Amino acid sequence: MTSRAYILHNSSMACNKQIIIIGAGAGGMMAAGRAAELGTRVLLLEKMDRPGKKVLITGNGRCNFTNTKDKDDFMAQFGASGRFLLPSFNRFFSGELLEFFARYGMTFKTKASGKIYPASGSSHDVVRALELYLARGGVEVRPNTNVMGLIVDRGKVCGVRTSEGDLPSTTVIVATGGASHPQTGSTGDGFRIAAATGHSIANLRPGLVPLVVKDPGKYKKLEGAGLRGVRVTAFSCHSNEIDTALTPQANVGRGLASKIPVAPVIESRVGDAVVTHFGLSGPAILEASIDIVKALENGPVSVSIDLTPNITIDELMSRLEEARAKYCSSNYLDILKGVLPQALIKSLSAMTDVTHHMVNNGVVSPESELFLQSVKSLRFDIERPYSMETAVVTGGGVSLDEIDPETMASKIITGLYFCGEVMDLDAGTGGYNLQAAFSTGFMAGESAAAAI
Repeated sequence: MTSRAYILHNSSMACNKQIIIIGAGAGGMMAAGRAAELGTRVLLLEKMDRPGKKVLITGNGRCNFTNTKDKDDFMAQFGASGRFLLPSFNRFFSGELLEFFARYGMTFKTKASGKIYPASGSSHDVVRALELYLARGGVEVRPNTNVMGLIVDRGKVCGVRTSEGDLPSTTVIVATGGASHPQTGSTGDGFRIAAATGHSIANLRPGLVPLVVKDPGKYKKLEGAGLRGVRVTAFSCHSNEIDTALTPQANVGRGLASKIPVAPVIESRVGDAVVTHFGLSGPAILEASIDIVKALENGPVSVSIDLTPNITIDELMSRLEEARAKYCSSNYLDILKGVLPQALIKSLSAMTDVTHHMVNNGVVSPESELFLQSVKSLRFDIERPYSMETAVVTGGGVSLDEIDPETMASKIITGLYFCGEVMDLDAGTGGYNLQAAFSTGFMAGESAAAAI
């Protein structure tokens, strides 16, 4: 990842006492506003034509920016890395964030899930409040500016090199985001900048992303099928090795339970999924994808989908017998009425080559047994995530071992700070990632101002 264009050591440039922040996303704008609020001169560089472009598209433009959950629940959403966020959360958490937005005239609405949105339902309100914060502090915002790298002299930041020339600074905050949604300016620049200054970059991978399955043609009959209220369980093995007896009866995994899943289970959750022309998508799949994609680095991963998670296989067989007697029919459409949607029954039966008679003379046919097994464990071998461009978040990033969680300062380069998604932090949907960006941005801005 290191590029010579970014290795800019031993410059004779005179250092200047201002903070330069690279990236005007959620974390960058918060960092800039906080540093300026403390009386520091701040220059905010943004490669796009205006700040906050990724914030504007968050949550399909509705911007779920935080959650009612407590700090422990928040940190659990980030997996093993969650504890890194505790100092930032202790300094600036959801309560402080709500007070901040209220100060700039924004009202909120809270969903039953705990997700908090602007009352208007528009992400523009979030960006507008942050822009007012910048204006009040006198932050200079410079759009359409491409940063080429950092200027470092004897292990200390002295400036930033841009396509338009060098800018002196004693302190730089990298807030460039990840590599997903490149149309908003998140193209991985921060990873290249950090790597060129000697930082380790944890393996980059897409998160909250659809999954490509092996042999997608096998599931063509199910293409477009919406699977509602199903249990999605990921296993670290091939699909033909799945032991359904190991399928958890409760949600387990990142942010889902206090207990860590027992191998080979990676994660298990109830939600909605969709079968696509390439594989799997839908809310439950996207949430599970964070740890599925990470697990793919170490070996095969498969997904089992239980279409009737509230009904055991024995109960399902009993219901089938009762339905057969009630309808006086062996037709599978009659027998499964009320258990699964009729369209799904037809698609699944076509995929498993079951005849329209599930029961002949009171005996379930072998084809029908395969059908019932698919109802309880529809299996897919995962080949890869779809693409970084379609991901909601970026997994991996600047190693947390090289960042001080108390200040967001680099442990390698003096005067360098990080905040937001450029760091090796990622969580599922629910406002967690944005809250982390705001919290670490606030901490980075405050720490950088204190250092000056």
